[in-house]
Amino acid sequence: MSETSASPSGPDKARLAIAAALGGVAAVVGWDAWRLSNVAAHSAVGPAAFPTLIAVGLALLAIANAVEAMRGIDEARPRDELKPMAWVLGGLLGQIALLPFAGFSIATGWLFAATARGFGRGPLWAHILAGTVLSFVIYILFAKGLQLSLPAGPLERLI
Repeated sequence: MSETSASPSGPDKARLAIAAALGGVAAVVGWDAWRLSNVAAHSAVGPAAFPTLIAVGLALLAIANAVEAMRGIDEARPRDELKPMAWVLGGLLGQIALLPFAGFSIATGWLFAATARGFGRGPLWAHILAGTVLSFVIYILFAKGLQLSLPAGPLERLI
């Protein structure tokens, strides 16, 4: 456990910045949801329902962060681990690069494996395989079941 003590320097500036960013994102999502509420819907739950829910959740998180920041309690923050962050970022960049020619399953399999590696889990090849299989199942559900278009690669073209 880390010890906490009242901060004589006032509010936690980092938490206030996070609260402001969350509030800004909540405002943008809420404004977009408000614009979507004018779209005619064929059911009681229209296109603005979930963005509104997300905006409310983000606003609540912003308020909670602001309250915590105003309390002015110093907490020992953990130091950043650059290697795991590099693995996750590399996974995301790799997915973006692989999507056009390798397709959804392989690209998302790479993201899954790189993220697992960033969290310190097992061999990379096993996670690439597991991630690709899981992503292929998701691809089938979305592409065939829901008729949604996802980037197709060599695996997806087999079906």
